[in-house]
Amino acid sequence: MDYSSKEYFDKMTAWWRAANYLSVGQLYLKDNPLLRRTLKPEDVKKHPIGHWGTIPGQNFIYVHLNRVINKYDLNMFYIEGPGHGGQVMVSNAYLDGSYTEIYPEVTEDETGMQKLFKRFSFPGGIASHAAPETPGSIHEGGELGYSLSHAVGAVLDNPEVISAVVIGDGEAETGPLAGSWFSNVFINPVIDGAVLPILHLNGAKIANPTILARKSDGELANYFNGLGWEPFFIEGNDSEKLNPVMAEKMDQAIEKIKSIQKEARLKTATDVVMPKWPVLIVRTPKGWTGPKEWDGEPIEGTFRAHQVPIPVDQEHMDHADALLRWLKSYEPEKLFDAQGRILEEIREIAPTGDQRMAKNPITNGGIDPRPLIMPDWKKYTLQFEKPGSVKAEDMTELGKFVREIIEKNPENFRIFGPDETKSNRLNQVFKTTNRQWMEKIEPENDEWLSPSGRVIDSQLSEHQDEGFLEGYVLTGRHGFLQVTNHSCEWLTLC
Repeated sequence: MDYSSKEYFDKMTAWWRAANYLSVGQLYLKDNPLLRRTLKPEDVKKHPIGHWGTIPGQNFIYVHLNRVINKYDLNMFYIEGPGHGGQVMVSNAYLDGSYTEIYPEVTEDETGMQKLFKRFSFPGGIASHAAPETPGSIHEGGELGYSLSHAVGAVLDNPEVISAVVIGDGEAETGPLAGSWFSNVFINPVIDGAVLPILHLNGAKIANPTILARKSDGELANYFNGLGWEPFFIEGNDSEKLNPVMAEKMDQAIEKIKSIQKEARLKTATDVVMPKWPVLIVRTPKGWTGPKEWDGEPIEGTFRAHQVPIPVDQEHMDHADALLRWLKSYEPEKLFDAQGRILEEIREIAPTGDQRMAKNPITNGGIDPRPLIMPDWKKYTLQFEKPGSVKAEDMTELGKFVREIIEKNPENFRIFGPDETKSNRLNQVFKTTNRQWMEKIEPENDEWLSPSGRVIDSQLSEHQDEGFLEGYVLTGRHGFLQVTNHSCEWLTLC
């Protein structure tokens, strides 16, 4: 298979058009999904709710990720950072058959497509963002800022997994995401998998420009190089011209990841040094392929494409022709067969089985979920006959207990925290493990730092630690966050 041939790229473009068509349909329609009869008011939602701006760029990224999964036989899953782009994961899961396998009532035909459209952002249906019920999702779409830390948490102790995480340029302005670029300090290429951050610069938020999109490539290169990442730039608004560029850069990023891991895995986990992981920086127009303008003002490429671009609903059909032109611009008659199923020659470029990102087991409880093996807590109780006869610290005794948990679960249990393991008197754990830290180590000044360890507490960010923990436990492992006691303090005060 020539994954860089014009024929293959043409099929990718067709997939992208189909995903965009499904995404617009979910936003506006509740019936007549393939427009095979005249559009009536009852076919349109009473109050379309959702977003468009991020969708086409993410759909483009998604089909290119499918390509590298096939080309390199990858174990990869998708994290959708931009807050409200739920159609992306739903549309692509529907096209590759995953959605129907999980929700059999949403069949791969015109009837099923109608159900898919109606349920989106609809009472009794599904959310307008990536949510727990979204196939392949471990990241809540409204939880802006945690996508990269979730991605890193998921690949810790999962050495064969790549987490492809799309980061919106609005999301990138949040404190948690800005702090997440330090994640590369904690990824060990021997025992952990890899993250592929994809910074999607479409230029605008809901009503404002985005800061990073206004930076030049040179400024961004300096920024990411300084943080220890290797940036690859992709920019364009013509899919035919952009396909080979995107494919080349994504190939380079995947080959970089594989090279880092191959070289590192000739060594032990404690002997490796911090590599320079790739980051893709993708510039495409906000609302790409959508309406160019409306009411004399530009839409595509501006903040006006963020939500529902044109005012059409069940009660306001004056501009229904504009919605029809938009939908028909994707030429659905060339994408779906008579029954309403995606044409097989397009469908065949999708990964199969569990290699489909919506069906990757890591997103549904983990690849190899194992119960936590617990020691006998009674061994760590303090025995005394009268109060005050034994001098001890509760946290020190807890540290001994946690140390044994680590010993019994050396590959699926981690401790996270914002530089508090020692101050919380849990340092008994350092008799059996270290802090994981890939940056330079100064033995004369540092304590318990190593490229490999079960404790990650060397970044002073509760956002990051919480995100790591969520990504780790949502993918079938176990851990705890050391700021739990602060939550208890607030509950007590309340």
